[in-house]
Amino acid sequence: MIARVFMNNIWLLWEIPLALLSFGFNKIMKFAIGNLFTVYLAINKKKASQWRVLSEKMIHAPLILPVLMTKGPRWNTHAVIGTLGPFKVTETIAIDLETANQSSRSWIAVIYSFPGYKTVTSIESEQISAADSWHTVQLPAGKYSLGVRYYNRADTINYPSIKVDNQLFVEPYNVPQDINNYYHNLIEAKNWFYSSLHYYIFTILKLRNYLPESFVRREYLPVGAPATHFSYNYLDSQQSLEIVTDSEIIKQFDIYFTLYDRSSLPLSWCVITEPKYILPPPKTKGYFLLRIRPKPEFSKTNIIVESNLSEVNSSRQHLKIVNQ
Repeated sequence: MIARVFMNNIWLLWEIPLALLSFGFNKIMKFAIGNLFTVYLAINKKKASQWRVLSEKMIHAPLILPVLMTKGPRWNTHAVIGTLGPFKVTETIAIDLETANQSSRSWIAVIYSFPGYKTVTSIESEQISAADSWHTVQLPAGKYSLGVRYYNRADTINYPSIKVDNQLFVEPYNVPQDINNYYHNLIEAKNWFYSSLHYYIFTILKLRNYLPESFVRREYLPVGAPATHFSYNYLDSQQSLEIVTDSEIIKQFDIYFTLYDRSSLPLSWCVITEPKYILPPPKTKGYFLLRIRPKPEFSKTNIIVESNLSEVNSSRQHLKIVNQ
């Protein structure tokens, strides 16, 4: 016990200064790369008026991977993700529901301000009548961008038509079913730059009991839909994870698990469908994220998900997902 406390103190002596350097580096790069990408989109109007769906080809385009690693580094390996914009809006944006519903049983559309990228509003498929052909959102005059995430996707995937101020802005855009295959090789992009950007994340997760929870959530979590519950933590090398889930939650929710390397690149992922799931000990330090979303047929569920995490010992963590 004394030896473990001593080693933890030694770890803090060099870990915290490196984490502070990484935190500062992350903020500087996020500001610089974000502004550079904003200028790029403002100049390249053709790109802004086309669906940009994450794919092998897209992430190898200049600037794209650094932008994603600063703006949305907790990769969602379970959804097909497309973005559109920026574009000027005087009054309304309308989304072609028929195309979206045929492509995915569950989807989320998020409208962001531009250039601030603040979430203005989100639209979830489960909240909208399936009988409607279009869904219209009233907005103050300004510039906006749109992001659409498809879960539970169909064999044929089309991104929807979009109208801006009642004028067709973009037509449906077809993408292949295997478009997310690039995730399997994404870890090969790891280098000193991405490792430095996200080095501090492991540290703040390991010290989360001593830090404001709002700070930890802001630094680690993506912008989620209101119905999505997140559970997350660090994992030391050679530390296994046991996840035990109530049977009713397994029945009514999709539980998406992703394990990340310390550079925030995905190592493995799966959908948890059994009450007990054990992740073998990873070879390197990293962290995991659970996205827990109601299945489309249970969108009106009364279950409120709660997760209780405990570190059993240095070789195992235990996570219990229950109905609150």
